[in-house]
Amino acid sequence: MARRVHQPLENEEFDFILALAEGPVLAYFCGTWPKAVKACKEMDPVVAEAAEEYAGRLTVIKADMTRCPVPVRRYGVEGAPSVVLLKGGETVALAAGPMAGSALKTFLDSNL
Repeated sequence: MARRVHQPLENEEFDFILALAEGPVLAYFCGTWPKAVKACKEMDPVVAEAAEEYAGRLTVIKADMTRCPVPVRRYGVEGAPSVVLLKGGETVALAAGPMAGSALKTFLDSNL
């Protein structure tokens, strides 16, 4: 993951990064169970590329669903990988499942 992707270790860190963000936030949720690990590893570089491309316009947070269960419940995340676009802490859009770079770009461009 690129340095532009913040990786909180627990709920409070997630909320702290969210509070400091200026502008929209892409919350990228991953899981630690076998099926999720494979899908998340495939999506990690896609998210890192988006973090680079949208630098200055978007903050990206990668959160482990097990370690950050409060944001998972708050934003209605049901599976991994999932992405949630937030503005002012409120959900603008949510997408579940692995995404190619072009799909994530379309997701971001249509909701930013």
